[in-house]
Amino acid sequence: MTDTSKLITGRTGQWEVVLGLEVHAQVASNAKLFSGAAVGFGAGPNAQVSLVDAAMPGMLPVINRHCVEQAVRTGLGLKAQINLKSHFDRKNYFYPDLPQGYQISQYKDPIVGEGEVIVEMDDGATVTVGIERLHLEQDAGKSLHDQDPNATYVDLNRAGTALMEIVSRPHMRSSAEAAAYVKKLRTILVYLGTCDGDMEKGNLRADVNVSVCRAGAYEKFRETGDFSHLGTRCEIKNVNSYRFIQQAIEYEARRQIEILEEGGKIDQETRLFDPNKGETRSMRSKEEAHDYRYFPDPDLLPLELDPAWVKAIEASLPELPDAKKARLQSQYGLSAYDAGVLITEQARADFFEEAAKGRDAKLTANWVTNELAAKLTAGGLSIEDSPLKPAAIAELVALIEEGVISSKIAKDVFERMWAGEGAAREIVEKQGLQQVSDTGALEKIIEDLIAANPGQASAVKEKPQAIGWFVGQVMKATGGKANPGAVNQLLKAKLGL
Repeated sequence: MTDTSKLITGRTGQWEVVLGLEVHAQVASNAKLFSGAAVGFGAGPNAQVSLVDAAMPGMLPVINRHCVEQAVRTGLGLKAQINLKSHFDRKNYFYPDLPQGYQISQYKDPIVGEGEVIVEMDDGATVTVGIERLHLEQDAGKSLHDQDPNATYVDLNRAGTALMEIVSRPHMRSSAEAAAYVKKLRTILVYLGTCDGDMEKGNLRADVNVSVCRAGAYEKFRETGDFSHLGTRCEIKNVNSYRFIQQAIEYEARRQIEILEEGGKIDQETRLFDPNKGETRSMRSKEEAHDYRYFPDPDLLPLELDPAWVKAIEASLPELPDAKKARLQSQYGLSAYDAGVLITEQARADFFEEAAKGRDAKLTANWVTNELAAKLTAGGLSIEDSPLKPAAIAELVALIEEGVISSKIAKDVFERMWAGEGAAREIVEKQGLQQVSDTGALEKIIEDLIAANPGQASAVKEKPQAIGWFVGQVMKATGGKANPGAVNQLLKAKLGL
C-alpha cells in the first residue's frame, strides 16, 4: 500500500519521489589504490603524485592489498555478498584532471555484491535500503578554476586515491530517509575503520539520483522490479553534507514535478547543487554505461580472494552499530532512543561505557548526550578531545546517586568542572554545595513556612499538586541545597497528605 505520508501534492495530483544514492567513500589507507604515493589532506599542489598517478608512459598499476581488505571489511559490515573473483575495468572519459584518459574502476564484476542497511528514522520507524554493489575505483584529480582568470590549473594529489563506490537500490522515498541513510552508512564505515567519514574534506560524498512518478507507481515497481514504472532520473553530483542532500532532493523533486505538470518531459542528465541558491543546475547529459566504453583493464589480472582470508577479516570485525545498540539496551537498560544517540559515534559509546561502570546507566547517558555533548559542540570539540574524561562524569553521577548533591546543583558543579576548577567532589566540598538532608533543619524551615502561610497550607489539602509552592520555598530558603526527596516526604507528613 502506498505510504500517503510520502506523497507530494502537485497542481494536477499526487506524486512520489524515488531516490537512489551512489556514495563515494575514500578508503582509509596511507597509499593510493595502484601506487605507493601518499594520501593526505592539505598537501601542496601536486605534492603527492607518483609517475603512475601522472600516467607517465610505461608505468603500470599495482593493486594495494590494504585497500582490497578495506573493501572486503566494508562489504562484510554491510551484510553483503563478497565476490571471491572480480575484475578491474577501464572507464573511458576525457577530463583535464584524469591524466590517463580513463578511470580504473569495476563494472560487471565488482568486489562486493548485494547487501543492506537498516536505517532508523527520528519517529522510530525503520527503512531497509538495499545495497546493489560496492566497487573499488580511482579518484580523479581536481581542476582549479579560481587561480587565474585565463587558465585552469590541475592538482593531481587526489588522482589515484582509492574510493569505494557504494550503490544503493532506489529504496528511499524522502529527503529525510536519504540523509538518514548516509548518516547510518557513515557510522558503519567509521566503526569499521574503512573511511574516516570526513564530508568537509570530500572523503565521503554522495551522488543523488532523483526521479518522480505518480502515486502508486513505486508500489508497482517494488512488486515487479520493472523500472518503467518510475520516472526519468536526474543525478545530482558530489553532495557533501546531510543538509545539502536534503535541500538538493527537495528542490529537484519540485522542479521535476513542475515540468511534468506543465506537459514537459524530464531529460536524463547530471546536475550540480548550488548551496548558495538552494537549487540544482544542469551540468551535462547523463551518460549511459556504454558511453564509457568499459573494457577489462589489460594491465591488471582478475582479483581472486582466498576464502580463508575473507573469513579472517570477518572474524576481526568490531561490534557494529546495530549490535552495539541492542547490547546497550539489554546490558544497561537504556531506551532505544538513548542507545541510538550514543552509538552514532563509536567514541561516544565507548566514553559512556567507561563512565557507566558501577553507576546509574540512564543518568550517565543523560550527562554524556546532553550537557557534555552541548559543551563539546559549542567548543567545536570531538568527544576524544573532551577536557572531562569518563572518570570525571562518573564521579559527578556518583555524587547525585549518593544524595550528596541534587541534579540542579550538579549542573553548577559541571560548569565549574568544565571551567577547570577541579574534580566534582573537590568542588562540592570547597563550595559547600552538599545537599541539606538534615531532617531536623528541614523540619524547622517547613514548620515556619506552614505557620507563616496557613492559607497555602489549607489549599494544598484540597489541591495536593499545590505542594510544589512549598517545595520551591524550601529550596529557596536553603539556596537550592535541600534534598528534594526529603523535602517532599517531610512536607506531606506536616501537611497531612
